[in-house]
Formats: sequence, structure tokens, C-alpha cells
Amino acid sequence: MKPIHTHVKVELNLLDKEKEVDLMSPNGKASPFSECRLNGSLGHCSDEDTMTLRPHRKHRDYIEASVCHVKDLENGQMREVDLGAGRALLIKEHGEFFAMGHKCPHYGAPLVKGVLSKGHLRCPWHGACFNITTGDIEDFPGLDSLPTFEVRVEKEKVIIRANKQALQTQRRSKAMSKCSAVINSSTGFSHVLIIGSGPAGLVCAETLRQEGFTDRIVMCTMDKHLPYDRPKLSKCLESTAEQLQLRSSDFFQTYDIEILLEKEAVSVDVKTRTVTFRDGFKIEYRKLFIATGSRPKPLSYKGKDVGNVFHLRTPEDANSIATLASSKNAVIVGTSFIGMEVAAALTDKAHSVSVIGIEAVPFRKALGEKVGKALMKLFESNRVKFYMLNEVWEMRGHNGQLKEVVLKSGKVLRADVCVIGIGSSPATAFLKQSGVHMDSKGFIPVNKTMQTNIDGVFAGGDVVTFPLALRSNKKVNIPHWQMAHVHGRVAALSMMGKASDIKTVPYFWTAMFGKSIRYAGYGDGFDDVVIQGDLDELKFVAFYTNEEVVAVASMNYDPIVSRVAEVFGSGKTIRKRDVE
Repeated sequence: MKPIHTHVKVELNLLDKEKEVDLMSPNGKASPFSECRLNGSLGHCSDEDTMTLRPHRKHRDYIEASVCHVKDLENGQMREVDLGAGRALLIKEHGEFFAMGHKCPHYGAPLVKGVLSKGHLRCPWHGACFNITTGDIEDFPGLDSLPTFEVRVEKEKVIIRANKQALQTQRRSKAMSKCSAVINSSTGFSHVLIIGSGPAGLVCAETLRQEGFTDRIVMCTMDKHLPYDRPKLSKCLESTAEQLQLRSSDFFQTYDIEILLEKEAVSVDVKTRTVTFRDGFKIEYRKLFIATGSRPKPLSYKGKDVGNVFHLRTPEDANSIATLASSKNAVIVGTSFIGMEVAAALTDKAHSVSVIGIEAVPFRKALGEKVGKALMKLFESNRVKFYMLNEVWEMRGHNGQLKEVVLKSGKVLRADVCVIGIGSSPATAFLKQSGVHMDSKGFIPVNKTMQTNIDGVFAGGDVVTFPLALRSNKKVNIPHWQMAHVHGRVAALSMMGKASDIKTVPYFWTAMFGKSIRYAGYGDGFDDVVIQGDLDELKFVAFYTNEEVVAVASMNYDPIVSRVAEVFGSGKTIRKRDVE
């Protein structure tokens, strides 16, 4: 099927920059995808609210308020309204009113600044989508859905009736089933075994329970913590695992999702359907989901025994880096997103921050030369020194602790702590003899239902190449937090025989010096960048193009990236000349 070419008017309205106070807010402790409920012509309610109309629900748990005149909103308009006990988002579409939570459950973005289209609302910050009738999360990131509230029109006035607690929490979880089988936790069999506890593994487990799966689910991870918000590690180095936790231990107990911590898989036997772990423990499975994520690429240099050299992997790593860098000299090797985020996070802590890069300009491959140079200036204005077109030759220590980093150019940098961020590779070495097919780089190719070449074995997240609808089902690897959520959901539905395609538009973000870059699409192989706005002022949108726009990035230009993601998601293309 040929893509539909449409003339898309891309409006670049500069909205007031919402300062994202998102860095420390971990996800809530509930779960997403609520049951759908049919709505009447002018009112609708979530399943939680349908029960509220029954007599046993206390009237005082609810608040009712007249929020506006029926003509105050045009079709396609949204307004944040105050009910006294909290705020809600009022939406008018096709002559009908809807009311729901006003903050994105992911990081609290104001949804009134999002993009409304065909019955769903896309978050302006990170692209999550919510159904305006049910409040269900329909695209990621994040785990929770939105509460919805009853709306009615009386005497030309729009009246909202809302649960007070829902107004406060601004999030809602879907009913989930539990395990009905009697399980002895030492039993070496699980109906579903998930290797990895990142977003792909977590969403897979939650989706199974949401869809009524009542057999055993075991999730194994090398981590010593319950699933946490890993993208925040490089942006907020002092965060503890507890602050970053995505779900509480009570949540996993309530819904019978067993998590085995500090368990490293070393081999998979697909004939006997058995996974063996480093400590000798074995588990048989009926369905296996591999979501082991990435491993940092090692750097070769002299002085491997010198201490205080880190790859950022865990909250403990992040905390150590922050402590060691305090009023000291920090060196970052590599201009990956993680490396640059760490550099930005250290500028107000460290005495000096130096970045060593193999390219001439950071972010050039992902964001292009012009955007890369503008960001380099931002870093330099915040006291970061760059040593580009350079590599590390040696780490020198004193009493085993790092004191100097020697470059191949001969330059010697003072250093008390060093963070290596030169990219990553898939953590799939344990599959070498398994029969699960991998490509030359170690990625696992999967089909659109996340199935590998082996029946009953699925994979998702950073470790896979999958068919991307946006690029005519070309097999691609997209190691984004948001994409991993989608893979987990699709894999769970496939396991239950409810196959669904990956229709998601890739969405990525990075944050430095209180500013965010948002990115949507798949820009691999772009040959030109069309920039609108002002790069020097860091208020811009960049369109990455071939014949047509393949990706977009922006800074201080919300909600343009979510708007373009909406266009991509509808199957339309934006021609280069439309944005020039």
C-alpha cells in the first residue's frame, strides 16, 4: 500500500515552556489500560466511576461542579478546569464533552498542551497517548491510565462529577487478574518466564495480568532492585532505587508477578524449554520473553586496574559518580546521550567537567551537525570543556584511584572520576548455542508479534530488530525506553493469541540544563535537515528529511514533536517542501 501524501500544515506555535519538574517523580504504584465503558451521548465514566453511582458509594467521596458554559468550548478544544478538590481536563470533540485527569501519569506533563486527534490525546512531552472516552493509555511511555469523570449538560452549563481521590492521584489502574494456580515458589516451572526487568519485561507481565492470564509469571533480572526508571539515572545522579521504582513490592505481590533478583541467565535450551542461571538454578517455561536490554561497550585503554572509572548501569553507580565528582574533576568519555546527560548533570557539582569525543561534533549522527554544534555551545557556556577528535590512551592512578586521563594526542587531563559512555550492544551472549536466531551484531530478529524463529520464544526492547511500519516494515533496532513498553505489550498479547501490530511512532527525549529535546520518527540515513526557529536561542524544530520528513526534533517548541508523531501515526507523510 502506497503512503497517502497529504499537505500537512505544520504550525510552529511557541508555547510557554513548561519547566519539567519531572526528574524525581517516579511512576505511581497502580497499573494501566482500564476496561472500556460505553458512554452516553453527553456523559461517560470509567469503570471506577460506574460503581460510584450505586448507593453504597459515599456521596462525600465525590464533588460536582459547573465548570463552563456549553458554548465556551469549540469542537477540538481543551480546557483545564478547577473543581475545588482538584483539576480536570475538559475536552470537546464532535459536539460531545469528555473529562479526564489533566496530568500525564508518566512525568506529570500538562495535557492541555498536548495534541488532540480522533478520540485520543497525545502528551506534549514524551508522546504517550490516552483514549479520551476511557482514559486508557494507548501508547507509551508510562504504565498508568487516566481517571475519567462524568460530564453532563444542564441549562447550558457543563457539569463535571468527579471522585475526589482520582482528582488528587491523577492516575488510574486497570483491573488485573491474579495467579489461580497453587505455586510452590521453589518449583522449577513457570508458564511464562521473562528474562529482564526493564519496561519490556514489566509491561509484558502487567499486560498478561490485565488480559486475564491466571497462570504463573516469573521475571528474572540481574539487577538487585525492583524495576526502576533507568532513563533518570543519567539525568539525576543522586536518585535512589526506591525513588526511581516503577512499582512497589506490594504491587508485584498483589498481582502474583514473581521477581527473582540477581539472577543471570547463562543458557537457554529451546528443546527442553529450560533456562539455566549462573548459580545453577533452572526454570522450565511454556512461553519465554527475552528482554535483557543492552550492555555498555567496553573501552580499551592502559590502566584497567585504576578505580573510580564507571559505566553508568545502576543507581549505586550514579550515586558514586555524584559523590566522587563533588568539587572534583570529572571526565566523560563518549558523546552518547547518556554520556552528555551525565556531563550536564555534573556541571553544578564538579570543579571541572571534560568530554572526550571521537567525532568533531556531539550528537552529529542522531541530530545533525547544526543541532550538534548548537548543543555543544550550550555545554561550553556551562563550563564543559570538549576534547573532540580524540581518544583515551591511558588512565593513571595514585594508590589505585584515578588521577589523570591521558589522550592519544598526548594531552593529560586531571580526573578524579571518569564515566565511559561510548554506546552499547545487545546483552544476548547467553543465547549463542540456543538456536534462537541472532544477526552478526547480536540482535534478535522478530516478526511483528515479537516472535523469534523459535515457537514460544518472544523477544523485545533493545535486543531486537523488528519491522517498523513507519519505514515499510524494514527491520530496525530502536533502543528507546518508549519502544520497549510497546514490545512488551505486543509480546504479551501474542502469547495470549491476541496478536496486534506495532503501530507506534518511535519517541525519544533527552534533558540537559533544564532544557529538553524531544524526537519522533526514525531518522536513520537522513540526508538533509530543515531547521525552523532559532538555533542560537535554542528555540527550534529540526526536520530530518530524504524526499520526505523521516523524523523531527525540537527544543522549546512544544507540542510540535507530538503533532508530527500524530501525523506519522495516521499513516500520512510530510513532504520536504511542506516544511521548507
